[in-house]
Amino acid sequence: MFMKNEKSTLSGLGLKKYFLKKNLKQDLPASIVVFLVALPLCLGIAMASGAPLFAGLITGIVGGIVVGALSGSQLSVSGPAAGLTVIVLGAIASLGSYQTFILAVMLAGVMQFALGLAKAGTIGNYFPSSVIQGMLAAIGVILILKQLPHALGVDSDFPGDEAFVQSDQQNTFSALENAMNQFSVAAIVISSLSIAVLLIWPKFKKLALVPAPLVVVFIGIGLTLVFSSTGFALRPDQMVSIPVVNGWNEFTGLFIMPDFSQIANKDVWIVAGTIAIVASLETLLSIEAIDKIDPIKRVSPTNRELMAQGAGNMVSGFLGGLPMTSVIVRSSANVGAGGRTKMSAIFHGTWLLLSLLFIPFVINLIPLACLAAVLIVTGYKLAKVDLFKNMYKKGWDQFIPFVVTVLAVIFTDLLKGVALGMVVSIFYLLRTNMRNSYFYRITQDDQKKNIRIKLAEEVSFLNKAAIQVMLTKIPQETNVIIDGTNARYIDPDVLEIINNFKHNAYTKGIIVQLENIKTTYTVPKIDIKTMEEINN
Repeated sequence: MFMKNEKSTLSGLGLKKYFLKKNLKQDLPASIVVFLVALPLCLGIAMASGAPLFAGLITGIVGGIVVGALSGSQLSVSGPAAGLTVIVLGAIASLGSYQTFILAVMLAGVMQFALGLAKAGTIGNYFPSSVIQGMLAAIGVILILKQLPHALGVDSDFPGDEAFVQSDQQNTFSALENAMNQFSVAAIVISSLSIAVLLIWPKFKKLALVPAPLVVVFIGIGLTLVFSSTGFALRPDQMVSIPVVNGWNEFTGLFIMPDFSQIANKDVWIVAGTIAIVASLETLLSIEAIDKIDPIKRVSPTNRELMAQGAGNMVSGFLGGLPMTSVIVRSSANVGAGGRTKMSAIFHGTWLLLSLLFIPFVINLIPLACLAAVLIVTGYKLAKVDLFKNMYKKGWDQFIPFVVTVLAVIFTDLLKGVALGMVVSIFYLLRTNMRNSYFYRITQDDQKKNIRIKLAEEVSFLNKAAIQVMLTKIPQETNVIIDGTNARYIDPDVLEIINNFKHNAYTKGIIVQLENIKTTYTVPKIDIKTMEEINN
């Protein structure tokens, strides 16, 4: 017996090592892709937020290593979010100092952790699939439109911007038009060749062992050096620019500590609450979206994710970083690069740290044009024409909320666009719900029509209007049977309508009979413990 159990244990360990090794073959290359995507985004978002560039890198490092380790999501990648730039910029100005602001970031992390403990992550289960798919498609379109100017060599807007109206007062389309009039030949050559490599390289299995984005970076650095001796040389602002540290002391000197003396400042708590709510919503949206495109179709525990994000923001704020969320762009790049487990996110954070410490001069040779190409191809994968075709085939109740979400996100921002998509989706949900509250059957005898109305299993307040309209349209001199045999619950307002109709029907010559309809109903109980186990 002992030998049998020992064999079984050894077999299990061998299997685990096999899958770990197998996953690492995909996670390591994917982590390099995510690192290359995250690097300019971390720097760009920090710049747009009015924060030190180092703060953006800290946030990316903490998001990768700390949140990656604590999160239950296997593919989500966390870091500074473009959707928070306006909030961060305004908060730094209103609080008077960056040290006070990062105290608010720490407190926001505490609030998020508390939200996770309070099971607030279940909110993520209520986002309709059509809206999530629309959000993903919109992010794809935005990536293409926003990165084209960078691919043309015009970098007036920060790399991670997702809002329609940019910080430089241009909008998505005017910025693209402006870029076409100010393009750089070197940037166009680099980005065009990069896109070609990104599309063709993965088709060759032997070559695919080396990530195409890494090849693109080497090509970009090589072409940058070639163009540097010509009249088409790239300017410093067209390159990645990370802080160069000369030694450990200089590195540790970049960290900023929170001003804990402002803990009683009510404005700090207001900023913290705002960040906690917005960051949590963006995280839940991102988690839902990434689960949709996960090839293995795993479901991430949302409450655990909020706690992981809370821990990440506490650490980030303490070290002088920005607030973070789970980010769709980096996460979708992870999926597209073949990432399989959370090790990809953890490794990407490690590469950010090592690049800052050991190879900043090499990193600063990377042209933004080749990284823009990586994001453009990522956008193309998110917004393929096939996605629009598939959503159209699902019917108008799916397609219209999908399209509205796409357009709204493109022309406003992520949260506003999703909110509008939710409104349209809820309209179609109510419309469908109204139609499904009862079943209607008419028979005819020699003298009168006989109508049997069979109520559905759940008849809620949302069904009230549909049932009211249906009853008022019943013709005179009719026999009506309202059957509640299948109903587990009937809302009190609906019961009142049915009883009033029965009471007044005789004035129209309508005879009403109620079958198996109780005078009161209690809401069906849900096994809370079971639901909590599912959500965790």
